[in-house]
Amino acid sequence: MIHAALTTETIDAPSHEEMVADATAGAVVSFAGVVRDHDGGKSVTALVYEAHPSAAKVVEEVAADIAARPGIVHVAVSHRVGPLSIGDAALVAAVSAPHRAEAFAACAALVDEVKARLPVWKHQHFADGSDEWVNSA
Repeated sequence: MIHAALTTETIDAPSHEEMVADATAGAVVSFAGVVRDHDGGKSVTALVYEAHPSAAKVVEEVAADIAARPGIVHVAVSHRVGPLSIGDAALVAAVSAPHRAEAFAACAALVDEVKARLPVWKHQHFADGSDEWVNSA
Protein backbone atom coordinates (compact mmCIF):
# COMPACT_ATOMS: atom_id res chain seq x y z
CA MET A 1 0.00 0.00 0.00
CA ILE A 2 1.20 3.47 -0.86
CA HIS A 3 -0.47 6.62 0.42
CA ALA A 4 0.89 9.92 -0.88
CA ALA A 5 -0.94 13.22 -0.56
CA LEU A 6 -0.84 16.99 -0.54
CA THR A 7 -3.61 18.30 1.64
CA THR A 8 -5.03 21.35 3.34
CA GLU A 9 -6.34 19.08 6.12
CA THR A 10 -4.63 18.33 9.43
CA ILE A 11 -2.17 15.43 9.26
CA ASP A 12 -0.70 13.35 12.07
CA ALA A 13 1.73 10.51 12.68
CA PRO A 14 -0.73 8.10 14.35
CA SER A 15 -3.04 8.02 11.32
CA HIS A 16 -0.07 7.39 9.02
CA GLU A 17 1.19 4.63 11.32
CA GLU A 18 -2.25 3.00 11.11
CA MET A 19 -2.14 3.20 7.31
CA VAL A 20 1.12 1.24 7.13
CA ALA A 21 0.44 -1.28 9.92
CA ASP A 22 0.52 -4.86 8.69
CA ALA A 23 0.80 -8.31 10.29
CA THR A 24 3.93 -8.97 8.22
CA ALA A 25 5.66 -5.82 9.47
CA GLY A 26 7.65 -6.02 12.67
CA ALA A 27 8.57 -2.34 12.48
CA VAL A 28 6.65 0.86 11.87
CA VAL A 29 8.67 4.06 11.82
CA SER A 30 7.14 7.52 11.51
CA PHE A 31 8.26 11.13 11.31
CA ALA A 32 6.36 14.37 11.84
CA GLY A 33 7.85 17.67 10.73
CA VAL A 34 6.15 20.25 12.95
CA VAL A 35 5.95 24.04 12.53
CA ARG A 36 8.16 25.65 15.16
CA ASP A 37 7.95 29.14 16.61
CA HIS A 38 11.39 30.26 15.45
CA ASP A 39 13.73 30.16 12.48
CA GLY A 40 17.13 31.73 12.01
CA GLY A 41 16.95 33.46 15.38
CA LYS A 42 13.61 35.11 14.60
CA SER A 43 10.21 34.43 16.13
CA VAL A 44 7.81 32.86 13.61
CA THR A 45 4.13 33.79 13.96
CA ALA A 46 2.64 32.05 10.91
CA LEU A 47 3.48 30.35 7.66
CA VAL A 48 1.87 29.29 4.42
CA TYR A 49 2.99 26.47 2.13
CA GLU A 50 2.32 26.85 -1.59
CA ALA A 51 2.80 23.98 -4.03
CA HIS A 52 3.56 23.83 -7.75
CA PRO A 53 0.83 22.04 -9.75
CA SER A 54 3.21 19.07 -10.21
CA ALA A 55 3.69 18.59 -6.46
CA ALA A 56 1.05 15.86 -6.00
CA LYS A 57 2.64 13.76 -8.73
CA VAL A 58 6.12 14.30 -7.27
CA VAL A 59 5.10 13.13 -3.78
CA GLU A 60 3.49 10.04 -5.36
CA GLU A 61 6.70 9.30 -7.29
CA VAL A 62 8.85 9.65 -4.17
CA ALA A 63 6.56 7.35 -2.19
CA ALA A 64 6.62 4.77 -5.00
CA ASP A 65 10.43 4.90 -5.15
CA ILE A 66 10.68 4.18 -1.42
CA ALA A 67 7.98 1.49 -1.54
CA ALA A 68 9.98 -0.33 -4.24
CA ARG A 69 12.91 -0.87 -1.87
CA PRO A 70 13.48 -4.48 -0.80
CA GLY A 71 11.71 -5.35 2.44
CA ILE A 72 9.36 -2.37 2.53
CA VAL A 73 5.75 -3.34 3.24
CA HIS A 74 3.84 -0.02 3.13
CA VAL A 75 4.56 3.70 2.78
CA ALA A 76 2.44 6.71 3.75
CA VAL A 77 3.44 10.35 3.33
CA SER A 78 1.49 13.61 3.38
CA HIS A 79 2.48 17.26 3.10
CA ARG A 80 0.27 20.16 4.16
CA VAL A 81 -0.31 23.16 1.94
CA GLY A 82 -2.02 26.43 2.81
CA PRO A 83 -1.82 28.25 6.14
CA LEU A 84 -0.36 26.39 9.13
CA SER A 85 -0.09 27.34 12.79
CA ILE A 86 2.73 26.80 15.21
CA GLY A 87 2.58 23.13 16.29
CA ASP A 88 0.87 21.88 13.12
CA ALA A 89 2.47 18.97 11.28
CA ALA A 90 3.66 20.07 7.85
CA LEU A 91 5.11 16.73 6.72
CA VAL A 92 4.24 13.28 8.04
CA ALA A 93 5.78 10.02 6.85
CA ALA A 94 5.46 6.40 7.96
CA VAL A 95 7.01 3.20 6.69
CA SER A 96 6.54 -0.44 7.66
CA ALA A 97 8.98 -3.29 7.12
CA PRO A 98 9.71 -6.68 8.65
CA HIS A 99 12.72 -5.27 10.54
CA ARG A 100 13.58 -1.91 12.13
CA ALA A 101 16.77 -1.22 10.15
CA GLU A 102 14.90 -1.22 6.83
CA ALA A 103 12.02 0.81 8.28
CA PHE A 104 14.29 3.48 9.81
CA ALA A 105 16.38 3.80 6.64
CA ALA A 106 13.34 3.96 4.37
CA CYS A 107 11.53 6.54 6.51
CA ALA A 108 14.63 8.75 6.63
CA ALA A 109 15.05 8.44 2.86
CA LEU A 110 11.36 9.20 2.33
CA VAL A 111 11.59 12.44 4.32
CA ASP A 112 14.89 13.45 2.70
CA GLU A 113 13.60 12.80 -0.84
CA VAL A 114 10.34 14.67 -0.26
CA LYS A 115 12.32 17.64 1.07
CA ALA A 116 14.74 17.47 -1.88
CA ARG A 117 12.25 16.93 -4.70
CA LEU A 118 8.86 18.36 -3.71
CA PRO A 119 8.18 21.75 -5.33
CA VAL A 120 6.74 23.48 -2.26
CA TRP A 121 7.55 26.97 -1.02
CA LYS A 122 7.20 28.20 2.55
CA HIS A 123 6.18 31.82 3.25
CA GLN A 124 7.18 32.59 6.82
CA HIS A 125 5.88 35.55 8.80
CA PHE A 126 7.93 36.84 11.74
CA ALA A 127 7.02 38.66 14.95
CA ASP A 128 9.03 41.71 13.85
CA GLY A 129 6.70 42.18 10.87
CA SER A 130 9.14 40.82 8.27
CA ASP A 131 8.57 37.78 6.11
CA GLU A 132 10.53 35.49 3.79
CA TRP A 133 9.95 32.83 1.16
CA VAL A 134 11.87 29.58 1.54
CA ASN A 135 12.08 26.82 -1.05
CA SER A 136 11.45 24.09 1.45
CA ALA A 137 9.34 21.08 2.12
